[in-house]
Amino acid sequence: MKRRLHKKYLVLILAYSGLLLLIPYVLDNRDKSAQNAKLPQQQPRCPDLENTVALLWDNGFKANGSDAAENPAPTNKSQSRTHIYLHATWRTGSSFLGELFNQHPDVFYLYEPMWHIWQTLYPGDAGSLQGAVRDMMNSLYRCDFSVLKLYAGSQNITTAFIFGWKMNKVICSEPLCDAHQRHEIGLVREDRCAKCQKRDLRELERECKKYPVMVIKGVRVLDLSTLVPLMRDPAINLQIIQLFRDPRAVHNSRLKSKQALVKESIQVLRSKKQTDKYKRLLVPSNRMNRAESYVASAMELICDNWLSDMMLVMNAPPWVRRNYLRLRYEDLVLRPMEELQRLFRFSNLSTFPALERFALNMTHGQGYSSDKPFLISSRDAKEAIYAWRERLNVEQIGQVEAYCSEVMRQLGYERNSV
Repeated sequence: MKRRLHKKYLVLILAYSGLLLLIPYVLDNRDKSAQNAKLPQQQPRCPDLENTVALLWDNGFKANGSDAAENPAPTNKSQSRTHIYLHATWRTGSSFLGELFNQHPDVFYLYEPMWHIWQTLYPGDAGSLQGAVRDMMNSLYRCDFSVLKLYAGSQNITTAFIFGWKMNKVICSEPLCDAHQRHEIGLVREDRCAKCQKRDLRELERECKKYPVMVIKGVRVLDLSTLVPLMRDPAINLQIIQLFRDPRAVHNSRLKSKQALVKESIQVLRSKKQTDKYKRLLVPSNRMNRAESYVASAMELICDNWLSDMMLVMNAPPWVRRNYLRLRYEDLVLRPMEELQRLFRFSNLSTFPALERFALNMTHGQGYSSDKPFLISSRDAKEAIYAWRERLNVEQIGQVEAYCSEVMRQLGYERNSV
């Protein structure tokens, strides 16, 4: 009896000893797994790609990328009117890109009209606003500005209601106003345009219908899948110019302008699906204030959306690719003449010396103008491109490169060698 009892105690002691030896091993492996999980890595994720491609390729379109898969809409050359959307995100240089079109006398240009939706429906998440954004674009491209009344409250809206109206060449030129001459190339003087008589939107609609090319610039379309119905609509046949920029430069510029970007960053972050296991790009530290945290964290979703767009275009039929143009900010400001010609060929526009000089002068200014980040002005292109190297620390650069690695590889941006 005693021998049996001794055996039981011995078994228990051995089991307990084994458990004590096993615990450190388990904890050590768990710590290693947790450390690996903290490393941000960008995977080629595109949650909505399958649904979007199915939409693109229905009605008999082939998914093999052959030339037999044609756009049901008319080609650009046979259209009497061209519709362009400048697809970008915050701090990529989209205001400068838009200004090149604003200057062209054959272009009716609108600067960020979807701003009204985000402001009126704040704090609605960015994802839930995409349908309203597309509906507004659908109306505006048809020169129907009554859609703006949905976001105007009780006020009787005029041309002065439109976001960015004091910089708009059409609104500030004849016949709506005599502050500027439409054919003259140069930045609109806001102080002169502010004195223009406020016009009824129906007058602006009549002007809109006169122009052969209409361009809308925006940063509030999260991904290209939102625009697919407008690309397939024969009445619009939307063409897209998508602007990219080095993610490190975007991150640096967003941090410099963080106070102005807090609300939009919150709306972007709120669009994150609960099922998505996002790893925050920059985990808030004691040195990081709340505004900086929101702005930095939204950068992760921006890289994901960029990658989603790239995959969508790569897998799209030929007619989609013909109506899509990828543009890097760095190429635009370092080779403005060459890129300007490429942009205008795509947009069915002709270039001319005065506009080429304007583009050249805007990229060969003095300094970076970082104290006034939202002001369109002449800047030193090289300083604007490489400012992130001086203003981001090694940890911030490493985190952006780690998470946005696939986007950087696709766009041809090299990792920091330091």
